[in-house]
Amino acid sequence: MTEVNVPSVARELLQRLGPELVVTGEDVLRYCHDWHGDVQSSALAVLRPRNTPEVQECVRAAGALGLNIVPQGGNTGLVLGAVPDMPDHQVVLTLERMTAIRQLDCDNFSAVVESGIVLEEFKAKVAEAGLFFPLTLGAQGSCRLGGNVSTNAGGVNVLRYGMTRDLVLGLEVVLPDGSLFEGLSSLRKDNRGIDLKHLFIGSEGTIGIITAVSVKLLPAPDQVATALLALESLEDAITLYRHARRQCCDLMSAFEFLPPLAFDLAKEGIPDLVLPMAAEHPAYVLMEIAGSGLVDMDDLMARFVEYAFEAGLVLDGVVAQSQAQARNLWLIREGMNEGQAKRGKHLRTDLSVPLSRIAAFVAETEAAILADMPDVICVSYGHVGDGNVHLNVLPDLSGDIDAQICRAKQIANRVLDGYHGSISAEHGIGRLKKGDFSERLPEVQRRLNVAIRKAVDPAMVMNKGCQIDL
Repeated sequence: MTEVNVPSVARELLQRLGPELVVTGEDVLRYCHDWHGDVQSSALAVLRPRNTPEVQECVRAAGALGLNIVPQGGNTGLVLGAVPDMPDHQVVLTLERMTAIRQLDCDNFSAVVESGIVLEEFKAKVAEAGLFFPLTLGAQGSCRLGGNVSTNAGGVNVLRYGMTRDLVLGLEVVLPDGSLFEGLSSLRKDNRGIDLKHLFIGSEGTIGIITAVSVKLLPAPDQVATALLALESLEDAITLYRHARRQCCDLMSAFEFLPPLAFDLAKEGIPDLVLPMAAEHPAYVLMEIAGSGLVDMDDLMARFVEYAFEAGLVLDGVVAQSQAQARNLWLIREGMNEGQAKRGKHLRTDLSVPLSRIAAFVAETEAAILADMPDVICVSYGHVGDGNVHLNVLPDLSGDIDAQICRAKQIANRVLDGYHGSISAEHGIGRLKKGDFSERLPEVQRRLNVAIRKAVDPAMVMNKGCQIDL
């Protein structure tokens, strides 16, 4: 890449695009760190377009100056996909000003929305119309829909509604040369050749900038039943899931497993959180069923919990009697993550294995890590219904933290390989997992990935250094 003079390039961007679209100086830094604050970098400038034509203008200006663009939504990702790593050659392009809902079609159960809208705000607007967008993430108060699509985000409702990919009907994308892919269809069935939108979903901004999304909506569930259940083991949690999947069928929207340490971490993250039971059992499940119409969710949950007690699978439990109580139960899950963050830098994994092997994988991996580093703390939790395990490791603060994190990751990945699992269930690859991804990528898949990127972006304008080194 051609060397650039930082001050002159920033001035040139200002001249081409104007101060309304270009941020320079110290204000750039707030766009150049990861969500947890572990990494701080910089960039030549931040581009802040207000609409799709301005995104095209920004892309063309950056390309003409030989700059690399790092697209950014809410910057809540956990794999450094939206954090610049070549500050003398990169600009951040944020979609934060593009927040319009272009169309909300209640009859067709669909919406067209710009990429910069905050997920929680979009869900609230949809709810006002009596509809429901099911993507649900811990970061939904900060993450933005375009980022969710570009990373193919998961969340707690995947077992019922699928990944973000399954909710997308069409896309509008600015390509690396500034041209526009106009694919904002709201059709449910369209079998005209290769479905090109899937190239961009999960690509993490490496072959284009998603500027608008057409998404599926559903009838709003007017009945939701939530329960926190205590069990003897994670193996029992897997058994309970099998029963719940059959008895609650497609009405089950979430089934999370938590360790007893989740309660302590949740209190550290949210000090005024009221805990509904003591952390005296080996494993916990947070489950939710939801729907609308003639099915009585409270009755279904009560009958299932009664069955689980009679079968000896559940030792204790709490069924929410109100929306406020249900929200409090979910705050345990969310507060646990905040509590881990407050303990400092730690290993955050995002792994997946076959559902039937979750318990065995967690037991084997934790045992291997603790045998090697007995003073660390393993915190395993995740989404039983889709095989996603977040096996995190809190290091011994008296030792070399980075070395412990690196070692724990190596051990976890080594065990994972034996289970034929994935190193990234829902977070993506970004820059953080690029090396681990590359080591495990079969040659044919590597060749296809590289060929697609080079075909769409021969000048390497988009997010170089993310996912794969070219």
